[in-house]
Amino acid sequence: MNIGFKIKKALLYVFLILLGIICMLPFLLMMVNATRSGSEIVTSFTLIPSTHLKENWDQVFKYFNLFKGMWNSVKVAVPATLLSIYFSAMTAYGLAMYKFKGNKLLFTTILVFMMIPGQLGLIGFYNLCTRLHIVNTYIPLILPGIAATGTVFFLRQYVLSVMPPSLIEAARMDGAGEFYIFHRIAIPIMSPGLATMGIMGFIGSWNAYLMPMIVLSKNEKFTLPVMMATLRASTDINSNQGAIYLSVAISVIPILLVFAFFSKYIISSISAGAVKE
Repeated sequence: MNIGFKIKKALLYVFLILLGIICMLPFLLMMVNATRSGSEIVTSFTLIPSTHLKENWDQVFKYFNLFKGMWNSVKVAVPATLLSIYFSAMTAYGLAMYKFKGNKLLFTTILVFMMIPGQLGLIGFYNLCTRLHIVNTYIPLILPGIAATGTVFFLRQYVLSVMPPSLIEAARMDGAGEFYIFHRIAIPIMSPGLATMGIMGFIGSWNAYLMPMIVLSKNEKFTLPVMMATLRASTDINSNQGAIYLSVAISVIPILLVFAFFSKYIISSISAGAVKE
């Protein structure tokens, strides 16, 4: 029986290792293709790096400033993510911990708006931005993060599962104010959920293409996905394949850094945020 258990455990480890290799294969292929020419990518497949990295690098900067695009994306993604997780956490905490008239109706309204595709409101949103004279600014890309219905829904369910009302009542009996309780008690307990939604929010803002393409028309304000689209449409797509892979590979680096940073808080807060009644 012990030998059978060890065999099953070994097979499980082998399966997980193979699964990890399969998951890493697209990233490896992306890094390899960043060093190959467009003709090599179109005509052959290999996992061995080539010698066209400098040519692809020059091709990228021939059409746009890659680092300028990354900085523009940072100026949008970071504030949008911070606004999203903070105000969503406050809304979710209020819906979960406060019992007031219209609570269920408000939560139902949030669920309804979650099911409406954002693309349906693009024309109206653009007209609103035009009347407010905020077209060609980053305001339309940052402020909507305050009303992140999906984040509110996730964090509300998370608060209900990890935060006992007795803890909040004990803090109130000790004389703590509501904002103090939220910032010093609720947020530390919610930190694993906040880290999770922070990662998802940053990735969504960083990779956003449609909304920046609509509200931005000045080249110096383009975010990285929009700039990469100009590279894709600039000349023959086959000749730019290597440059496109290189720009995508570089654009993934900030996402990996954010994931590495926030994942630490997810792991460290699981046990610290657990409270037993």
